[in-house]
Amino acid sequence: MTVLTTRIGFEIELLAPPGADRRTLADAVAAEHGGRVGRVFHTDSEPSLVPGMGHFWHLTPGLTVHDGVGRALAALVDDITIVADVERELTDAGCGAPGHRPCAVCRQRTDGHWYRVLSDDIRLLRLVAERTDPDVPFDRVLDDVAVLFGSTVETIGAVRRLRDRSGASIAMASPLAPGRGRPCEIVTPPLRQDHEAALEALLRPARALGFRVPAEAAVHLHVDAAPFRSVSAFSNLVRLFGYWREALRTVLDTNPACTRLRPLPPELVALVEDTAGMGAGARPGGAGDPDAWHRLQAAASGTGLTKYFDVNLTALLTDDPVRDTVEVRILPGALHGAEIVRRAAVVEALLARCTDPTPIPAPTTSDPVEAVRELSDLAGSARERSDLAGSALGTEQRSHATS
Repeated sequence: MTVLTTRIGFEIELLAPPGADRRTLADAVAAEHGGRVGRVFHTDSEPSLVPGMGHFWHLTPGLTVHDGVGRALAALVDDITIVADVERELTDAGCGAPGHRPCAVCRQRTDGHWYRVLSDDIRLLRLVAERTDPDVPFDRVLDDVAVLFGSTVETIGAVRRLRDRSGASIAMASPLAPGRGRPCEIVTPPLRQDHEAALEALLRPARALGFRVPAEAAVHLHVDAAPFRSVSAFSNLVRLFGYWREALRTVLDTNPACTRLRPLPPELVALVEDTAGMGAGARPGGAGDPDAWHRLQAAASGTGLTKYFDVNLTALLTDDPVRDTVEVRILPGALHGAEIVRRAAVVEALLARCTDPTPIPAPTTSDPVEAVRELSDLAGSARERSDLAGSALGTEQRSHATS
């Protein structure tokens, strides 16, 4: 069994079978642990169809699961990137066609809690989330916020719309589209030990219920950001994901259908090389030069970083992030804890190498198999080198099989 040694939070993207949804899994996990299920709002963004407006922000129904003594086991939320399987099955079942009656593919729960709240202003949406109980049913959603603005909620067909007294839009709510209760991103709390067992406690019931890995699925790892708050460690993170992108994607078997991934900005990669040696020497505790680190933070903030790259480094750009983690986003979807932990161990070893002040070099070869072998040398421990070498051998065999 592969054993992880660092604190890691996991995000695992799954899809419920027709006739089931996120609540189905939440209830099953809670029942196994004598626990309870609670409702929360999950915040995300989506592309806007309005010309000139980049995106909207929305709240969708999420669920929290706690065990019998109140320990958090997971949150189960929507993931708007999970689309292909849902749309294909809706089409195949004829959902939405004239005369079609609700079926297992398109039928939603009728408890009044499967809706979303939409706004073009994240500040207003945060206000809605703070002032709205997630247990409020659809026919009363936005009422409490309306009181703050001295307004009332309009009902237009299936939509509830809130505007202020001048007519400016604040937010609107509508029922979830058919099938949108099925995407299920499992978000664990940070796990300090027994990672595989904790994941299996969530994935075993998911498998039993018929949950599967959807077409666009990924697994994300959240690791503590504190060790990377220095010029040398941050620069090595950028070098690892900038120079070794293709080798990493080969080793980890990144899903090519996964969206919201892209290479780090070239400006960021150039920046860390331009500042090489600037405060890179580690002081006791690995802190390096604080002034140099803050200068690098400020410069990196101007390179266009967002969370939607192969690795999410945005928490490192501020000294007071909401979630102080580095998020590795390029692991493929999976339904078994052992598979996830095996890949996470490779990432763990490579991230440990990033905390060594010695700069991570670029690959010396363009050959993908040799690049994977070179990456194995960076891992720095016999176990992870073995895993990486196995990946390299698999890559070599696949290359020969297709040549």
